[in-house]
Amino acid sequence: MKKILFMAAIASVLVACDGGLNGGQKADRERDSLRNIIDQKDNEINDLMGTFNEIQKGFDLINEAEGRVNMMRAGAENNGTAENIRENVKFIQETLDENKRKIEELQSKLNSSSINSSKLKEAIATLTQQLNDKNAELENLRAQLAEKDVKIEELGTAVDHLQSENTQVKQERDASQEIARTQDTQLNTAWYVFGTSKELKEQGILSKGEVLQGNYNKNYFTKIDIRKVNAIPLDSKSATLLTNHPAGSYTLLKDSQGKYTLRITDAAKFWATSKYLVVKVK
Repeated sequence: MKKILFMAAIASVLVACDGGLNGGQKADRERDSLRNIIDQKDNEINDLMGTFNEIQKGFDLINEAEGRVNMMRAGAENNGTAENIRENVKFIQETLDENKRKIEELQSKLNSSSINSSKLKEAIATLTQQLNDKNAELENLRAQLAEKDVKIEELGTAVDHLQSENTQVKQERDASQEIARTQDTQLNTAWYVFGTSKELKEQGILSKGEVLQGNYNKNYFTKIDIRKVNAIPLDSKSATLLTNHPAGSYTLLKDSQGKYTLRITDAAKFWATSKYLVVKVK
């Protein structure tokens, strides 16, 4: 109906222009001038009509979205349905905002054109009223949904907030697990080295009969997981532990060739005093 009224307004403008042309046949120059005026008005009218059609299409889409919402309201307690309602309400609001912008654009085009038609102004006023009515309907729809505990805006916010909380919880859990893994690795890591007195002195591990007192070469040590390593072959017929490890937590066993292997029988007790093991061999 609104489109018919707008077309009627456009027709009244064209009739007025044709009348002026029929009354002015005095000379070719006047005819050309009038034809230019008519062409200009045609272009302006086509531009106005294009914007009007876009606005009317927007209102049609709004009507369709309102129909979808009304159909889904009966199942609003379902999470999927509530989400669809939220999306449709959001679409209605965005389309209303776009129609408002286009109506203002249409008014601006009419004001700057050479067309002065009260019918066109009435058509734009009708579009503006239709926009206001749709905004009021949207607010009423939101109020009705809120009464049924289908809080559209709050639902989106709550979902976002929940997702954010879940992400934060996951990040904190991952961080805690990583800290636990790091601490576990540190607690179960030890270093050992064996060598002759000369070798240990050259590496700064043994100095003036004392062990690990200065700047020693840490790269000379072998890193182990004390949960997995309980036997260290020393490949020597002479072995003396220079670091302090409790008696009863280890034994020195000889193989068939008389070479020693250090066997740790109580790892927790053995490494409790020091996580560094230094053995002097010959």
